[in-house]
Amino acid sequence: MTRVVAQGTFDIIHPGHLHYLKEAKTMGEELYVIVARRENVTHKKPPVLSNRQRRDVVSALEMVDDARVGHESDIFVPIEDIDPDVIALGFDQHHDAESIQDELRERGIDCRVKRVSGREPRYDGEILSSRDIADRILATRGPEK
Repeated sequence: MTRVVAQGTFDIIHPGHLHYLKEAKTMGEELYVIVARRENVTHKKPPVLSNRQRRDVVSALEMVDDARVGHESDIFVPIEDIDPDVIALGFDQHHDAESIQDELRERGIDCRVKRVSGREPRYDGEILSSRDIADRILATRGPEK
């Protein structure tokens, strides 16, 4: 059984996330998703929703076999626990595939790192970014609206 791990913040689920997770699922038979802990998100503003709520929403998606919140201090602990065959990175995620592969080797984890394809909006106005969705909400429903 080929196990695939995907990971992300998943604060506002959008079509880009669905594309990422659907494509990740095609890389194996089981898809595990690690939802980043709010306190570990340092490359952008922390998520609005709680760790548990984001995990619960991701877990409800049809293509996801298991969703869990990431480790408090070591992002590789869940990877060691799941023992995946593939780690699927999102098209525009900030992670460096080569650095991840090096760390996996150092920890004795036999796993490939693959990046999923990108996805363009399919119709005018489709938004594929949580940040852009938040900006649109503020622009159309903010305090001065």
